[in-house]
Amino acid sequence: MDVIWELEEASVRDVTEVLRKSQSAAYKTVQTMLRVLETKGYVEHFVSGRTYIYKPLVERNKARTAAINQLLSNFFHGSPQSLVVNLLEDEALDASEIEQIKDLINKSKT
Repeated sequence: MDVIWELEEASVRDVTEVLRKSQSAAYKTVQTMLRVLETKGYVEHFVSGRTYIYKPLVERNKARTAAINQLLSNFFHGSPQSLVVNLLEDEALDASEIEQIKDLINKSKT
């Protein structure tokens, strides 16, 4: 989805080329993933010549919120506190990241 959001419209080949810069991505795998995303209502396609061009149907922030809510529900019994505790206990956060989190918490209280 990040590639589709960044490019705004993209073919399977476009997505594959972008993904190959940072990770391995097979054309058929990208094609399958885009079809799944379309089935789930995240993207739609139109035809340009013989090529399917995909574009996002869901804004990045809305998708992010939905994913976080699903994560909270599936793994943390709906508790944001449990998620944060898990991150603080399991991840190697450096002091500056912890300070940033504290600042965000303090700002959200006001």
